[in-house]
Amino acid sequence: MIICKTPFRISFFGGGIDFPAWYKKHSGIAISSTINKYCYVMLKHADFIKCRYVIRYHKTESLNTIKKIKHPVVREVLNKYNKRKEGIEISHFSDLPGRSGIGSSSAFTVSMLNLVNHYNGKRLSKSDLAKKSMHMEQNILKEKVGSQDQYACAYGGFNEITFNKNRKIFIKKLNISQKKKNILENNTSIFFTGFTRHADKIEKDKMDNIKKKFEYFYKIQLIANEAKKILSSNNINFLHELSYLLNESWIYKKELSKKVSINKLDDLYSFALKNGAIGGKILGAGGGGFFMFISKNLNDKKRLIKNLRKLRYIDFKFENLGSHIIYKNFN
Repeated sequence: MIICKTPFRISFFGGGIDFPAWYKKHSGIAISSTINKYCYVMLKHADFIKCRYVIRYHKTESLNTIKKIKHPVVREVLNKYNKRKEGIEISHFSDLPGRSGIGSSSAFTVSMLNLVNHYNGKRLSKSDLAKKSMHMEQNILKEKVGSQDQYACAYGGFNEITFNKNRKIFIKKLNISQKKKNILENNTSIFFTGFTRHADKIEKDKMDNIKKKFEYFYKIQLIANEAKKILSSNNINFLHELSYLLNESWIYKKELSKKVSINKLDDLYSFALKNGAIGGKILGAGGGGFFMFISKNLNDKKRLIKNLRKLRYIDFKFENLGSHIIYKNFN
């Protein structure tokens, strides 16, 4: 049996400018952190099952050939990387719901690649894991996704991810003090809106609008660069400045596609700003999933949690390990 554990992420700035269609012409930057909520994928020999492949997620598939697997990521990863002949069973578990803006799709792809390559006796570097995951999603599966989640989930940590015009991507730990990181962690909260969405349709709409919405993509890029300066500075009284940028980013993000927000989300945002939050945005593509807020102090954060008690509050910490194998044992 092998078990892979991959963290989810919260993206603070840069969502949208991590599309290849944008950064191959204009460059880009994203600022995100992984959190201690995870995707788990387990692979074991299917010793007592007649079928060669058993895949368990929200459905169960039992079949004898890879090409008949319906789950696209499982099918394509096994098709490309699995060289062994034994029957296997793959099971997926998660701390948080999928399709909710915390990078769950990329976390699963990263997990599958990490898991299957280990199973075949090959260990991938963090860099290879991120690159292969991005290639799998964008080029093989033809998904409408950006390029930050694969790197965030593979590497882990609080990072700045830079996208160059030549399509080279660089990731490094953000130059932020532990004290400032603790302040941000302690005053950030995420809430589940109660409904999920299909990010692919929203992201496609954004990509189709890049030329028409150039002004807003460019402003999001400027904001991400300014946020990096604030987070890297020595000023520990930074939450108001950061929250202002977060609010501006949310305004511009909604301009990228009409599918990013709905009245229910706009009302939630307005209510939160009157009840303990000073900044906020929807995580991921938009349309549902998790909303993130920043409060100016712990008392206001507690007030926000109390006033949003109808929503599911998720207590979290930043994490640094990224995707890794937590158990491996084959006879």
